[in-house]
Amino acid sequence: MGPEASPAPLHRVAVLVLDGAKPLDVGIPAQVFSRRPSMPYELRVCGAAPGLVRGGEGLAYSVESGLETLAWAQTVFVPGYREPATTEPPAAVVQALRAAHDRGTRLAAISTGAFALAAAGVLDGRRATTHWHYTRALAQRFPSVQVDENVLFVDAGDVLTSAGAASGLDLCLHLLRRDQGVAHANHVARRLVAAPYRSGGQAQYVPRSVPEGVGEVFAGTREWALARLGEPLTLADLARHARVSTRTFSRRFVENTGYTPMQWVLRARVDAARELLERTDLGVEQVASRVGLGTGANLRLHFSRILGTSPSDYRHTFAP
Repeated sequence: MGPEASPAPLHRVAVLVLDGAKPLDVGIPAQVFSRRPSMPYELRVCGAAPGLVRGGEGLAYSVESGLETLAWAQTVFVPGYREPATTEPPAAVVQALRAAHDRGTRLAAISTGAFALAAAGVLDGRRATTHWHYTRALAQRFPSVQVDENVLFVDAGDVLTSAGAASGLDLCLHLLRRDQGVAHANHVARRLVAAPYRSGGQAQYVPRSVPEGVGEVFAGTREWALARLGEPLTLADLARHARVSTRTFSRRFVENTGYTPMQWVLRARVDAARELLERTDLGVEQVASRVGLGTGANLRLHFSRILGTSPSDYRHTFAP
């Protein structure tokens, strides 16, 4: 027998803690990408310099390394921090972020961490977001950034930004889906007792109040639909389950998810197909039938349109 194949190298993740860093924003990537047998990542938390970093809410962080960690990392998270509209990140931090981007390092900001990326110039000409309370300040301070206040996160390829607090978890799960596939991301979501996936296009907050109980009813309808993806599902079926008119269901569903009901069903079916491709040996035609997409040709069409790849290439990338 030949020698056993060596394990794949771990993806290196750094969390850059700046002065005033918000505890939840620091904790989310540190928790999601923490080292464990099921996670092919190595994580380090760093600061502008080793030592104590003052945090938000009266906390402080003790970090063992400084900006040299960014040269080690393949992905760098910048958690949100206090008073971003009136404070500048240290010049050394700005320079280190710019240099990391130039090396091809993936940069991801949670909440107001987007201000640090903008200061480094890596958001110039790009679409980005931040916490809704600061979107206007980000746009005014950095007019070359295309600020979108109505999304949970923006994936611009090598630079990603998210809205406030919990949307950082959506961003991390999105990156896991990109790196390791939907089954792995769903496994981590279950471990964290989190929703498996919320789209980046979902609104940060609903501008008008949802009538009492409607949000819960629609969540129940989504769960009902997920259990029946292999069956025919129409807008009328969904509205009937939610016990509202199709017009009311469509309007409230878009406000709640960022998608029309049938767009959501289609993406749920594609996600179900992704997991079957990752975890089973079923053929493309069988997968398409099981998730309600009918034929392999239909599955290939939606895979190409939504994911930019084919089912066979996806399986080759993410299947064990």
